[in-house]
Amino acid sequence: MSHLSIPKKLITKNPLPKITISLSLSLSPILPSPTDATTTHERLSLSFPYLNTKKNQLMDAKSASTYSPNPTRKTKPPIFADPDWSRPDSRGFHHCRPAFFRTGAVNSASGSAYAEFGNTKVIVSVFGPRESKKAMMFSDIGRLNCNVSYTTFATPVRGQGSDHKEHSSMLHKALEGAIILESFPKTTVDVFALVLESGGSDLPVVITCASLALADAGIMMYDLVTSVSVSCLGKNLLIDPILEEESYQDGSLTIACMRSRYEVTQLTITGEWSTPNINEAMQLCLDACSKLGNIMRSCLKETASASQE
Repeated sequence: MSHLSIPKKLITKNPLPKITISLSLSLSPILPSPTDATTTHERLSLSFPYLNTKKNQLMDAKSASTYSPNPTRKTKPPIFADPDWSRPDSRGFHHCRPAFFRTGAVNSASGSAYAEFGNTKVIVSVFGPRESKKAMMFSDIGRLNCNVSYTTFATPVRGQGSDHKEHSSMLHKALEGAIILESFPKTTVDVFALVLESGGSDLPVVITCASLALADAGIMMYDLVTSVSVSCLGKNLLIDPILEEESYQDGSLTIACMRSRYEVTQLTITGEWSTPNINEAMQLCLDACSKLGNIMRSCLKETASASQE
C-alpha cells in the first residue's frame, strides 16, 4: 500500500485566504428590447423555446384527458324500426313460447324441476326443510333462502357466470308469500336456481320453475306461483320477450301471481309506461299465468301417477 506524505513546509497554521468570484449575467443579448411591439409572454416564448414546447405538451395532454360526454341511445336494428316488423322467432305479439316442465331432475335434492321456454333453460333444486343454523335467532316460522346463479356458458359473452343477487332477492319475494312458513318452524328451506342458458325472460322462468320444484319437494303452499313478463317496444306490447327483444325494449313489466287465489306476489315495472299500456300488459300477464298454471298442474299429476305405477 502506498502512502502520500505531505511536506511539513506546506502545512501552515493559518487558513487559506477566501477567494470571492463574482459572475454577472446579462440577459440583454437574449431578450428583445422593451421597445419591441411583442408582449412579455411572446418575448419569453421566443427567448425560451423549451418552455414554450413544454407548455404546449401540457395543454395537449390536458385537452386529451378531458371530454364532453354525449348521451348515447341504442339504435334499433332495421327489424324493429320497420312499423310492420315481426318477431324474430315468428311468434305473435301476444303469444308465449312453448313451455316444457319436468320434475325430479336432481336425485339428491328434496325436490327439483327443469323448465325450458324456447332457448331459456333453468333447473331448480330444493333442499329441506332442515334445521336452521345455530347462529340464527329462534323463530316460530320457517325460513326461505333463495339463490340464483348463471353458468359460465349461459350468456352470449362466455365466462361471466356468477350469482345474481338481484334475481335472488326478487325470487325470494315472489315465493315467500306463497309458502306456508308456519308449517315448518325452526327450519330452513333452500332454493337453488341455475340458469343453464339465457334466452330472455330469465326471472319469470326461474320463479315458475322454483314454484314447481317446491311443490315437488312437498313444501306446503297456498298455490303455485307463475310468472310472465311483457316488454314495451314502441307502440307494441310483447309477451314473453326473448333476449334480443329485451335489449331494445322501452319498458318491462313482470308479474308473479297465485292465479287460483287472485293474488299478486310480486310486480316489477321498469321504463316509461302509460296507464292504458300498464292495464293491457297486466291483463296479458294474468291470462298467460292462468294457462301456465294449468300446464304445471298437469306436470305434477303426471309425476304423481307415474310414481304410483
